[in-house]
Amino acid sequence: MQDKLFNSNPELRRELIDFLSRFILERRVSQIKNVLKERTRYITVVLEDIYQSQNASAVLRTCECLGIQDVHYIEGVHSFHINPQVVIGSSKWLTFKNYKGSENNSIKAIESLRANGYRIVATSPHVNEKRIDNIDLGKGKVAVFFGTEKSGLSQTIMNNADEFISIPMFGFTESYNISVSAAIVMSSLLNRLRGSEISYKLALDEGEILLLSWLKSTSKNWEMMEKRFFQEKNIQHFEKY
Repeated sequence: MQDKLFNSNPELRRELIDFLSRFILERRVSQIKNVLKERTRYITVVLEDIYQSQNASAVLRTCECLGIQDVHYIEGVHSFHINPQVVIGSSKWLTFKNYKGSENNSIKAIESLRANGYRIVATSPHVNEKRIDNIDLGKGKVAVFFGTEKSGLSQTIMNNADEFISIPMFGFTESYNISVSAAIVMSSLLNRLRGSEISYKLALDEGEILLLSWLKSTSKNWEMMEKRFFQEKNIQHFEKY
């Protein structure tokens, strides 16, 4: 796979970034680099068994707008679907992690996130939760879990969460729409994160790998240009990577 080659070879990766950038409008490349500066994996979103594609897709669009790079989704009874009319192309800029095919996909997600240094934070109005602004972001990376509007998060998530948060409400209705909930929570956390001294931005290698991916997403002819790059570098049989 070519991606493996570029991921493990920073010098070659940077040369390809420069090469592809020559074929893309300068203002577009500048926009991509400016967006990249504020991308973060310090906070991530996890969607558990969401069955309404328009709601899930609205969450994706919000994450992209706020600069959250990774979205994790857990499939259980329902498969995860993206509604193109809702995301309006925003999903191509995100990185997805799907958990399915195991006996307990929710546990699989929790274990994977914890292994990568995340705290498991569940959204729920029914437990001893904290307000959004009381979550201590300085304690480390945060994975915020959102469940379905009908039943919320599974008992598996509730039993294994490290912390719980709720959104202040002042009306009779018990809960917000999931896409609204995600927007409120993520906007609050990201505003606090960007106003802090926490190092939340992507590492150099992460940023370059993502930049290369985005440049390819921007160009319809990236495969042809990549092939030309290998030819000019005199790297033979690049297909083997």
